[in-house]
Amino acid sequence: MITPRTPSGTLELLPHDQIAFQRMLDAIRAGYERFGFLPVQTPVFERSEVLLTKTGGETERQVYFVQSTGALEKTRGAAGEGADDGEHAAYPELALRFDLTVPLARYVAEHENELTFPFRRYQMQRVYRGERPQRGRFREFYQCDVDIIGKDQLSVRHDAECPAIIHAIFTDLAIGPFTIQINNRKLLRGFYEDLGIVDGDHQAGVLREVDKLDKRGEDYLRTTLTGEGFGLAPDVVERILEFVQVRSTGHDDALARLAAVEAASSGSAALAEGVAELREVLELVRALGVPESDYCLNFSIARGLDYYTGTVYETTLDEHPEIGSICSGGRYDNLAGQYTRSRLPGVGISIGLSRLFWQLRDAGLLDASTSSSTVQVLVPQVDAELLGDQLALASQLRQGGINTEVVLDGGKLGKQLRYADRAGIRFVAILGRQEAADGTVTLKDLRREDQFTVPRAEVVSALRVELAQPLV
Repeated sequence: MITPRTPSGTLELLPHDQIAFQRMLDAIRAGYERFGFLPVQTPVFERSEVLLTKTGGETERQVYFVQSTGALEKTRGAAGEGADDGEHAAYPELALRFDLTVPLARYVAEHENELTFPFRRYQMQRVYRGERPQRGRFREFYQCDVDIIGKDQLSVRHDAECPAIIHAIFTDLAIGPFTIQINNRKLLRGFYEDLGIVDGDHQAGVLREVDKLDKRGEDYLRTTLTGEGFGLAPDVVERILEFVQVRSTGHDDALARLAAVEAASSGSAALAEGVAELREVLELVRALGVPESDYCLNFSIARGLDYYTGTVYETTLDEHPEIGSICSGGRYDNLAGQYTRSRLPGVGISIGLSRLFWQLRDAGLLDASTSSSTVQVLVPQVDAELLGDQLALASQLRQGGINTEVVLDGGKLGKQLRYADRAGIRFVAILGRQEAADGTVTLKDLRREDQFTVPRAEVVSALRVELAQPLV
């Protein structure tokens, strides 16, 4: 006998949790569509040459390669059983996607002449990374991405839409108060240039360490930046620490802090451009209806250091900062430079839903009411001779848009009611001999521990009214 075990690094849920997960997916999808984004799905695997545009490094070590048994036998036959050329063998032709950004780049480059720009796409699919499984980190997980892609150019005004989308979705998810933290990579680059940190690799290294401030603290950053690897002067490090701890406390405060940074600059063009972009984004975020209490400047955020080029975002739960970022993203200049000569700038955000769901569940932040059954009504079998009538009742309810399960095996009514209760089914629609004679249906509300009888012709409308009422 083989012991049944879930593969490590995967999130496999029981039905009540899967329902809660699916409802979060549905809420995110509805939020993306409400802002005018179109759905896209790409194959779970891509050609290896597309995914591995750069060989070596962390990406190559985390990719899952795909090879059929037939292709594997063919490769072995050609090379000789167990042959080794002294280097790693040629990669299989296909590999599982490790994010949704590279497939998007390929998709846009391939279908460029068929798309309308700006191209507004959302994508919600599983991705795969061969990293060491840890608590809340997975090898297979859902990403929920939304991006706006321009042709040749894309106005910075689109950068303001992302915080508005984030705010709408996480308000709908109702998982607690949150703050959308905003920064700009150009502002960061200009600030470090003013400090004399000009070399690209050196600056990228400093940014990489600064991005860890909220996780590792001031002392770690001070020790690292003055240490052998960076060798920055103590006064420079103190200026960095002062700068990256800036958090605005309102819209006017954010604008004032931008003005102060610009006034203190020695004239960096990059910093001035970053400040101008942030000003415009902040004004439009407010115009889009995002409360100023729900967004702020955070000068420590850098995000993907070699990828993002302008506005960047991170979102955190105010009452649970230990969870970390629950949604992040930003602006990039050239989405598909590896696959097309066209310039395709874009801006987007990503929600890692598997990790977020696991963290929320682990922290006890999921509302238990979201984990009930998708079945709204159970039609029990109270009399075998009335099975035809009971099946007809179930069909009537389903045609009325009510999710209905019917009991086919019979048994004592009490046992069937207990089944409904354990399965999270709120209503039981009883059609016995008396109801059949009277042309009625008895409805039992297991949550309110109540029951009432309605004419059969009105059972759908009566249930719709009851289902629309919030449980208190």
